Amino acid sequence: MKDLTKGQESRLILNFALPMLLGNVFQQLYNIVDSVIVGNFIGKEALAAVGASFPIIFTLISLIIGIAFGTTIVIAQYFGAKDIANVRKAIDTLYIFLFFTSIIVTVVGIRFSEPIFRLLRLPEEILPQAKSYMNVYMLGAIAFFGFNGTSAILRGLGDSKTPMYFLIISTFFNIGFDLLFVLVFKWGIVGVAVATIIAQGGAFLTAVIYLNKYHQVIQVSVFRMKFDRDIFLKSFRIGLPTGFQHTFVALGRMALLGIVNTFGTDVIAAYSVAGRIDSIAALPAMNFSAALATFVGQNLGANKPLRVRAGFHATLWMSSLISLTVTVLVLFFGEFFMSLFTPDPEVIRIGREYLVIVSSFYLIFSALFTTSGVMRGAGDTLVPMFITLFSLWIVRIPLSYLLSRSMGETGIWWAIPIGWSMGLTISYAYYLTGRWKKKVVVKYQQPETEEIQSFTAKAPS
Repeated sequence: MKDLTKGQESRLILNFALPMLLGNVFQQLYNIVDSVIVGNFIGKEALAAVGASFPIIFTLISLIIGIAFGTTIVIAQYFGAKDIANVRKAIDTLYIFLFFTSIIVTVVGIRFSEPIFRLLRLPEEILPQAKSYMNVYMLGAIAFFGFNGTSAILRGLGDSKTPMYFLIISTFFNIGFDLLFVLVFKWGIVGVAVATIIAQGGAFLTAVIYLNKYHQVIQVSVFRMKFDRDIFLKSFRIGLPTGFQHTFVALGRMALLGIVNTFGTDVIAAYSVAGRIDSIAALPAMNFSAALATFVGQNLGANKPLRVRAGFHATLWMSSLISLTVTVLVLFFGEFFMSLFTPDPEVIRIGREYLVIVSSFYLIFSALFTTSGVMRGAGDTLVPMFITLFSLWIVRIPLSYLLSRSMGETGIWWAIPIGWSMGLTISYAYYLTGRWKKKVVVKYQQPETEEIQSFTAKAPS
């Protein structure tokens, strides 16, 4: 665990963000490896099926992940205030919440997968494989929530390295099982989903065993867990706007997929592959934002608002520099990256067009996420939610539809950076008002000296 309330801001945020970034790169490799194997060994119809499934899966899990994010901020602020008893209560509460909601998500996902695909006008040649993949994938929801919940807790405590280690191990297992089930057992697209479930489940169980043995705060035991209503309500108040934001973003992706689906299998497959590459390119901005949110949470919990401002400026510069580097890489090697997923020349051409347009505006995306990270770390998640919904539903989706009528699928790609630009303008204007500082959940209280010394001595670095 790491106390982010002392030391040079830029170094703390960088050291905290980099392991988290590396871990999330490996997490994205789950989807990327799936797509590479599917595209090269099963076919572009299966590749399109996998790509069509993820917006729906993201929609089903987004509300829960957003609410869980609220608990992460509460944990960070309690930890900043050195209130270890409430840190433990918040951890128990999050695990109990994730367990029951994962069951609900699994049932809903399997029951309504086909009606949702039909609502989105997914081509008939893709539908059977998309349904099979999604139904099997949803059986692993409890492992997904469990592992990601554990990672979020550790990040709230300032530990971004431990989740990274488990993610790296899990990713290699996923690659091995993918190759085994697809190339040897010939299970097709179902084998890819089964490989993901086994890898995620193994990562979660391994993390639980490790933390129970070596961690002083996180002790996962079904029989000792207690649900704290007050902490859950605090977490719910912070996390619900983020959950709604994630949900409406996911619904927006589904709406965009509905527009993309009208252009046929090649465009769906290209959109799927380019989206995978785009998701990797966006990780630096997203992880620096997450690191900044934890930094802000701990420092506002410790009554150190001046460090928050310094941390914001440092993150903005670091994230922008990395985003510019990523832009150059994508612009020059976009076609090569596309060719790793599929040999189909038309899919490669359409995907490269997407990447050239979107990657030119990664700097704006980075600044948007950095600004939002400050507000979320303070517990002010309602305003970022409205900003995101405005830029997506009022700007991007209508523009995608209108521009696609005259420009084809290219119009959909151009609507993405236009939405980012509108979101950044509003977000930065709100940051300058400083109203987000009033949303802090806990205030710093001097803890018992003996408790802090004991906790610090036992906690792993």
